[in-house]
Amino acid sequence: MPVREIVLLGDPILREKVLEVETFDEELRSLVRDMFITMAAAEGAGLAAPQVGIRKRVLVADVGTEGEKLGRVALVNPIIVKVSTEEDRSSEGCLSVPGVTEVVSRPDGVILEGFDPTGNPVQIEAEGLLSRVLQHEVDHLEGVLFFDRISALKRRMLLKKYRKLRDEEAAG
Repeated sequence: MPVREIVLLGDPILREKVLEVETFDEELRSLVRDMFITMAAAEGAGLAAPQVGIRKRVLVADVGTEGEKLGRVALVNPIIVKVSTEEDRSSEGCLSVPGVTEVVSRPDGVILEGFDPTGNPVQIEAEGLLSRVLQHEVDHLEGVLFFDRISALKRRMLLKKYRKLRDEEAAG
């Protein structure tokens, strides 16, 4: 159960719509375990398989906050089937774009359907932080990054900040 390397902005896999999982086997369950470990090691709230270089529709989330019915979730082939009409504007970041955050508007609640890692069908109703994290991770499975959901001006500023941080880290 190793910590996997997180793919960073610029890797083409982050812009791909990934493939549905067809086989629910030990390899899949091992991937899910590794993703939870990787996410925790990076102090993240969610992680999608493309972020660890895997072209499969798999995500994990662990918000671990009081008041959430569900805090730790692993979903295979998730789809969002319903979104609330209420919007939530909150700051988001991404493990694949470290060091930058921006306010993103998303529906406050969602209902997702998919499968657990053993192949059992599941439906998850989420609100608040868990809803945000799950929407963010489903976006990754579609090749969408959080800054695609902000204005072009803010996106340019965010990317400039990210490049500066990356260049400073490479020089230091």
